[in-house]
Amino acid sequence: MQWQDEAIIIGVKRHGETSVIAELMTRERGRHLGIVRSGRSRAMQPVLQPGNRVEVVWRARLDEHLGEFKLEPLQLRAAKLMETATAVYGVQAMGALLRLLPERDPHPHLFEALDIILAAMDDPSDAGELFVRFELAVLNDLGFGLDLSECAATGTRSDLVYVSPKSGRAVSRDAGAPYADRMLALPDFLGEGASRTADRDGMAAAFRLTGHFLSRHVYEPRGMTQSTARDGFVQAALKALSKAPDDQTPQGSGIIPPAA
Repeated sequence: MQWQDEAIIIGVKRHGETSVIAELMTRERGRHLGIVRSGRSRAMQPVLQPGNRVEVVWRARLDEHLGEFKLEPLQLRAAKLMETATAVYGVQAMGALLRLLPERDPHPHLFEALDIILAAMDDPSDAGELFVRFELAVLNDLGFGLDLSECAATGTRSDLVYVSPKSGRAVSRDAGAPYADRMLALPDFLGEGASRTADRDGMAAAFRLTGHFLSRHVYEPRGMTQSTARDGFVQAALKALSKAPDDQTPQGSGIIPPAA
């Protein structure tokens, strides 16, 4: 068995004395693991960093086997991703989101989104909005997509300011007013046809929104907790929107998160 594809590295863990098991998000075959022989060599270590885009050839005797990867670098951007806290945490947090999906389940649009977001991670002011949209896309692919296009109660498409914490559907200002204290806020920039960019308050509301539904539908039923990388990313993204000076890259975060 053999195939060739384009991929983005999302995680690596040691395997034996000289090899590693690489975790990739491939364009056509979803999240896929494989052994990289001599992956701990000086030549391969710079390639095997999360966020790098590679050309991959996978070989195995049978399709269900782990198999081996042969990798060729296409875009080495890991060093650039180490320059801001949003990028350091972001690449790890998106890897954690992709691990919620079944291995080898194709999601080509998520590969494209991941590639675009990683390319834009050097701008902390944009990173938060891109990340939230990535979370919404993952929720959708897991079968828990939000419907933010019209009011769940009236069907109207205007003045949508709430989201029902149970149904995940948008609610208009008038229809939601009696239950406002129980509703989640719908940020302007996530509204249908919205042209506004996110400010700090809107971004904080968006993180609460996606975090609620990830916990409700994914983490809690699986007995999991939200990744600490997401918490770090949220704090860094909100700080960037506050136009506060960037902190240095957090110590001990590492640039190779463990594979699932």
